[in-house]
Amino acid sequence: MAHHRNSAVPFQEQGLDSSQGKKRGTLKIFFGYAEGVGKTCAMLNAAHDEQRDGKDVVAGYIETHQRPETEAMIEGLEVLPRLAFPSREFDLDKALHRRPDLILVDELAHHNGADCRHKKRYQDIEELLRAGINVYTTVNVQHLESLHDIVAAITGLSVHERIPDSVFEGADQIELVDIPPDDLLDRLNKGKLVTDGQEQHESLSQVFVKSKLIALREIALRYTADQLGRITRRSGDRAAEEAYHTADHILVCISSAASSKKVIRTAARMAEAFRGAFTALYVETPRSKELTHKSKAELRENLRLAEQLGAQPATVYGDDIPGQIAEYAVSSRVTKIVIGRPRSSKKRWIAKTNIVDKLTELAPNIDVHIIPDTQPARYNKFPSHLKPKGFSTEDALKSLIILIACTLIGLWFRHLGFREANIITVYILGVLLNAIATSGRLYSAANSILSVLVFNYLFTEPYYSLITADTGYPVTFLVMLTASFISSTLTMRIKEQARQSAQKAYRTEVLLETSRKLQQAEGSEAIIKETAVQMVKLVDRTVIFYPAGPEGLKDPLIYSKPEAAVAASEYTGVNEWAVADWVYKNNKRAGTTTDTFSAASCLYHAVRAGDTVFAVAGIVMDREEPLGIFEKSLMIAMLGECALALEKELLSSRQKEISIQIRQEQLRANLLRGISHDLRTPLTSISGNAGILLANPGVLSEAQKIGLYTDIYDDSMWLINLVENLLSITRIDNGSLNLYFQAELLEEVIAEALLHVNRSSAEHIIRTKLEDELLMARMDSRLIMQVLINLVDNAIKYTQAGSTITVSAKRERDLVRVTVSDNGPGIPEEAKTKLFDMFYTADNLRGDGRRGLGLGLSLCKSIVHAHGGTIEVTDNIPQGAVFSFTLQAEEVNVHE
Repeated sequence: MAHHRNSAVPFQEQGLDSSQGKKRGTLKIFFGYAEGVGKTCAMLNAAHDEQRDGKDVVAGYIETHQRPETEAMIEGLEVLPRLAFPSREFDLDKALHRRPDLILVDELAHHNGADCRHKKRYQDIEELLRAGINVYTTVNVQHLESLHDIVAAITGLSVHERIPDSVFEGADQIELVDIPPDDLLDRLNKGKLVTDGQEQHESLSQVFVKSKLIALREIALRYTADQLGRITRRSGDRAAEEAYHTADHILVCISSAASSKKVIRTAARMAEAFRGAFTALYVETPRSKELTHKSKAELRENLRLAEQLGAQPATVYGDDIPGQIAEYAVSSRVTKIVIGRPRSSKKRWIAKTNIVDKLTELAPNIDVHIIPDTQPARYNKFPSHLKPKGFSTEDALKSLIILIACTLIGLWFRHLGFREANIITVYILGVLLNAIATSGRLYSAANSILSVLVFNYLFTEPYYSLITADTGYPVTFLVMLTASFISSTLTMRIKEQARQSAQKAYRTEVLLETSRKLQQAEGSEAIIKETAVQMVKLVDRTVIFYPAGPEGLKDPLIYSKPEAAVAASEYTGVNEWAVADWVYKNNKRAGTTTDTFSAASCLYHAVRAGDTVFAVAGIVMDREEPLGIFEKSLMIAMLGECALALEKELLSSRQKEISIQIRQEQLRANLLRGISHDLRTPLTSISGNAGILLANPGVLSEAQKIGLYTDIYDDSMWLINLVENLLSITRIDNGSLNLYFQAELLEEVIAEALLHVNRSSAEHIIRTKLEDELLMARMDSRLIMQVLINLVDNAIKYTQAGSTITVSAKRERDLVRVTVSDNGPGIPEEAKTKLFDMFYTADNLRGDGRRGLGLGLSLCKSIVHAHGGTIEVTDNIPQGAVFSFTLQAEEVNVHE
């Protein structure tokens, strides 16, 4: 696809940072009520003041209209080069690359040329603001969208370049550039305003009438005051501001008529005046699908205008338009309804109840505001079911078969002597069956007429003639024809309502199914996949997802619609990727059917939660009809659900990281607390005993010295074992401990371990019991020795002197079970589940009162698990405790 929007690839190559996390720039608007009041000059004066204060100021785009005084004021400012001929438009990418503190961009409401990224200049300014660049700009009152109808009524001119009110209302500063109308007229008469020829002079002459200028000035003053009030409220109490939006709820009913824009603007002004919520409702009826292409385009434009003016779009289905509006209004707590009423060109002899009257009757407690809507919606000349191209041979045959069947039944009834009323009922039943079996009223209407003719021909005297002898038969035929038409019409309406209900139920089911599946999905990839699959079901188009990663967008994921082969390069090329990247960086939608990168083949939406973009979803729209209002709203709801699920997944992972950090902090705090408490006793003992030895070298006997030396040695070994356990646990937890597995004889490992147990082992009876002297296991011998040492030392520490400690090993199939048992006091049940936790220690009843840090058994657990085994503690019958762990058994190689 040849992409001609403004430097899509260069923007990508610049590598601009996402606006997420950046401080947004400030927007100052120089506001005027007419051309020539001096907005541009006032902006240039303010820019020079900022430059004198040391700010980096750049003139991005200034429209001088060849006025010498304006051109002279640009001197001293850096002027940004414009785009190349022929557009000579503002170069957005150069401005983003230059990144000044302040940039001047004249004419906020200007429409950009075809070689620009955005269709409207205010969109360029929004991107500058998101990039953190402050902007000065200018605009006149006639360029505000909600005031268009009012200004057009005053001036008699329709301005095509307009901006949404939200752009104006989002400004940080508004400066009204105001001069008296008499002075403005004097400037016009002196030729200071007109430099572009006679056409512009005539246009200005039509507007520059004193009464009109006074009216425009009044509107500008009032609107500026309202905006200053909004800015004050924004900087004040946010809670109080939110309270305003609960007072009123304005509902505007939109249609496909071009004049519906006036209704929408009026409702927007009301919503702003009442500071209430704003909803735009469209009622889709069976005739909606028969709208002309122009009317469908107008409907989309009206919906887009409502969104630009701050409305929340909504769609309901049904034949009863006032009933649907009233039901939605009551359930949504609407306080005011704004609706347009077309002007009727013909007078009716019989008054027909219109939508407004029905709506007033159905919602008597809601204010209804009626705005003249001069242009009704345009439908195709023939309904879809009556078009010649919709003729179906199959349906025609069905109608003929039903008519023949009814005729045969009627002949049989006449043979049986049934009255003509029974035969009429048969034909009416045939019309009903025909309406059910066929599609479109054409076949039902034809069947009704043919049924009357056949009945007249075969069942009324004179037979086999269309002439009736009885004067009452014409009335009978008329009633029969009317009943046939009514019954077929009601049947078709029921079928259409059933179709609409099924369609609505399907779409709602898709949304509910999406929510259910997203709740069950685990991981961001599964969430994106489920969302994409559901979107394909909803819109019946190919969907492309660009997941967001730490370095930006990842490779696209393509989910094709059924029976559609999509060439990846066609919709994921450099140009399309650039549009998706822009959406990710700017948190805005773009692509086809939008005003940004409208030449793209896909419509791109940001999957976002607040200011965070988790992915970009692209819907392939190339050669496809634009999305309907209901599909679009459901799709946005799906993307919102997806964003919430991705945000939940991100928060969950962050919570896990935080939990790990908290646990590490707790471990560190417990370790420091345990070390500070437990090291005090051995260090005090070592320093005290060393002090005694130094102070009394010749006084102490040899026996006393040996006792002191022994205490110092025992305390030092206790400290060494403590440090070794700490280092081992640290290495295992960090994954930095290297294990060297090989087959080892259990007898040798146990014997070596018993040589390094606590010196207090002399007070206990330690035994070794092996069922096989050649019993071997796969292990890292130095670590398993540490496990055995810790287990034996633990038994020595918590059993009375003279107790028996038994170290045994036996084979259990492919495993070797090693046990360390004692006949001490045993372990309480509540302590068994915590024994292998770090820093847990049981009550020590030994006389020294020294506590351990609770690291020994925790280290044993880590080592055994690293060997792929298990460790547990059980009771020793009749008394004591048994610690056991398992290792992988190895066979003895007798040939070595």
